[in-house]
Amino acid sequence: MKTTMVIPSYWGRKREERARKADAVYDHPTPLDEEGTLGRILDSLSILKNKDFSLVVIGVSVAPDIEREVEAKVSSIVKETQPEMKTLFFSYAHLEKIHSYLKDQGKEDFISLLQLKGYPSIRNLCIFLPHLLGSEVAVLIDDDEIFEDERYVDKALEFIGQEHNGKKVLAVAGYYLNPDNDFFLHKEALPWMTYWNKIDCINRAFEEIINKRPRLKETPFVFGGNAVLHRDLFSQVPFDPLVGRGEDIDFLINAKMFGFPFFLDNELSIKHAAPPKTHPKWKQVREDIFRFVYDRSKLLTQKPAPNMVHVSAEELDPYPGEFLKEDLEERIFRSNQMLALDYLSQGDKKGAQECLNNIFLANTEAWPKKDPFQHLLELQALWKSLMDYFSSEKVAREVSSLIQFPLE
Repeated sequence: MKTTMVIPSYWGRKREERARKADAVYDHPTPLDEEGTLGRILDSLSILKNKDFSLVVIGVSVAPDIEREVEAKVSSIVKETQPEMKTLFFSYAHLEKIHSYLKDQGKEDFISLLQLKGYPSIRNLCIFLPHLLGSEVAVLIDDDEIFEDERYVDKALEFIGQEHNGKKVLAVAGYYLNPDNDFFLHKEALPWMTYWNKIDCINRAFEEIINKRPRLKETPFVFGGNAVLHRDLFSQVPFDPLVGRGEDIDFLINAKMFGFPFFLDNELSIKHAAPPKTHPKWKQVREDIFRFVYDRSKLLTQKPAPNMVHVSAEELDPYPGEFLKEDLEERIFRSNQMLALDYLSQGDKKGAQECLNNIFLANTEAWPKKDPFQHLLELQALWKSLMDYFSSEKVAREVSSLIQFPLE
């Protein structure tokens, strides 16, 4: 099967420059004056026995004013490491040419689907580019990881496209290994987490899905940086740009609604060695609030529709299901109250105020402005039209030539 591996790489302003309010927020973008982790994962590709795939590296900037610097930086790292497989670089200059092409063809409606800002849109490029290259399989990897299993590619392709227990396997999730080769979250459970037991919930999910047989089983969670998707899925279902974070699990929910289950392979691991997150705890909780409120609303607004499958929160237990049920508001209220008191005990009034603001936002801004399920139906229809359009060999060759993506 023709396969494309895609690695997005996120870059921010130089270390001494302060982030600006309008800058896109990513977990740990590499400062432009540092080397970051991209070179490390590109070097680690040499361990793979199976190198019969194309590699696409996507350069992502936190802000428009440093886009060209980011392009130059990421492009230079790719050239310096010289991976052994066919390697292509994609960034803003390439995207601009695709947008211009679509305008010239009267296909402006597609432009909103192809953007280089926000995790969901970048993930959509991670499946659009393999489609453009004519690949059957897209392997999604992040640049803060390291390949240590020489058989990773063989394992990734072992089940994809096959039948398993009467179901077609079109989406396989792998998992992350910590630097200590464990996959559980080893974080202290603090008192304020009594009603926000995310760590315990995730670890229970890992125990049930990763740590037990059989090797391949249906999963309620997926890691966006270790996922294998078949064209029969990614040409039909997109990532939803309206979910700010947690786009990987939201995509799993979307896929299930369209009748495509996700399977986890408990032998498909990759080392995850990410820099620490720098955002304050109240902000991390706020991001979770927005994603959980959105996804619960998507579940609640489901309506009977052709070729759609009803998905319940219970099917997503223990994680994220436990955060998508009727008690979500109570969890948000109680946990943010307790976290606010924790901040006050440390003399941090601003942190406490932001926690109380979380409660307010959960009942206002976090609520979707439009019906999330109806939005998904409209988004999926437009995405399918986009992918059908680029299924044309003529269109694929014209665009590939325009952005200097050589086709086989």
